[in-house]
Amino acid sequence: MEDTQLKAPKIGFVSLGCPKALTDSELILTQLSAEGYETSKSFHGADLVIVNTCGFIDDAVKESLDTIGEALAENGKVIVTGCLGARAADDGGNLVSQVHPSVLAVTGPHATQEVMDAVHTHLPKLHDPYLDLIPPQGIKLTPKHYAYLKISEGCNHRCTFCIIPSMRGDLVSRPVGDVLSEAARLFENGVKELLVVSQDTSAYGVDVRYRTGFWNGKPVKTRMFDLVQSLGEIAKPYGAWVRLHYVYPYPHVDEVIPLMAQGVCLPYLDVPFQHSHPDVLQRMKRPASGERNLERIQRWREMCPDLVIRSTFIAGFPGETEAEFEHLLAFLREAQIDRAGCFAYSDVKGAAANDLPGALPLAVREERRARFMAVAEEVSAQRLQRWVGSTLKVLVDSAPGLGRKGGVGRSFADAPEIDGIVRLLPPHKISKTFKTGEFMSAKVVATEGHDLVALPV
Repeated sequence: MEDTQLKAPKIGFVSLGCPKALTDSELILTQLSAEGYETSKSFHGADLVIVNTCGFIDDAVKESLDTIGEALAENGKVIVTGCLGARAADDGGNLVSQVHPSVLAVTGPHATQEVMDAVHTHLPKLHDPYLDLIPPQGIKLTPKHYAYLKISEGCNHRCTFCIIPSMRGDLVSRPVGDVLSEAARLFENGVKELLVVSQDTSAYGVDVRYRTGFWNGKPVKTRMFDLVQSLGEIAKPYGAWVRLHYVYPYPHVDEVIPLMAQGVCLPYLDVPFQHSHPDVLQRMKRPASGERNLERIQRWREMCPDLVIRSTFIAGFPGETEAEFEHLLAFLREAQIDRAGCFAYSDVKGAAANDLPGALPLAVREERRARFMAVAEEVSAQRLQRWVGSTLKVLVDSAPGLGRKGGVGRSFADAPEIDGIVRLLPPHKISKTFKTGEFMSAKVVATEGHDLVALPV
């Protein structure tokens, strides 16, 4: 007779939302693995399911609630964590608990210990933890060759369209020594691209007044410039990439651009501009004006001509006039934003912008988003043309048959899942092979929409 007591308990896990939520999921999975829990590939085959939710916009809320419902229907034992877990319902109660009252527990974001406490209550661990059962870099949900590195939690801004601070709190920077130690472990274990994420990467260290920390016995300031410089030094022996996300356009970002020109980190900036017109930015309570942003972009490109800029924008913000929207389109063209995404303004419950006058009909918001994306795609296609004929370093994401039939990769200009790709053609020489997770050189021969087509060399 089989002794079921010897079976390790199995956890089903779903991670929704942004890379910051993904890193929360990785922390929880690492702790689960350390304590002897196994993961299940299905809800049905699990003893319990954890759903890490997103609650930023209405579509994300629906996806999260639907996923919780599916997990409850197939399994019955569900723990909910993440941003939606912190959302309140109309009467002030917990939204998730009201929609799905049978969930076992609900926590907010970055709540590893609270999640583990709930797991221990409803599915006790089998044995004492043995930390050598998990890899040094912990459990990662990304492919082996790239990983996200979260440097802080929360945000000090109070943008009127955003409810993230109400869910994740004010800025809390991780100790710089801890961040650098995690980066070193990731590179040592094969990561070729490190993607730095937070709610506001530029503000790293503001909450601790840029205090000096230590790594490998050396003093390092808890500050964006010092962090990027140190990450570049750690990555250099591995030939790995460091990519920056969620960079607010503060003046001190100018100091980081020369590091990009020197190859310390990738010449790539993910800057959430959101709009260009000063009046709209003021209603949004954003930290910069459109004119200064345009001047700054021009100065950045003078310092680093290869710089690629990706950004997100909001169309149809309350009170946005046609003239203000045309100002945004003109900014997009003049700034030559390489990669641009756009959301039609969403009436996120709890956002201060919902109380602003001049709410636009949904049809107008969607029409402006479509017009924005048409211009964005036109600008992006023009920008991509400059790479035709050049040879780029490509990180391979997929290489079936060792690349003999071609593959898919990314250049420095492409962050995973949000930007374009480099479609790799079959090499001319049959002896030419390449593998997933490796760097290779490829000559760009054409463009396809947001993507490049390249021949391995």
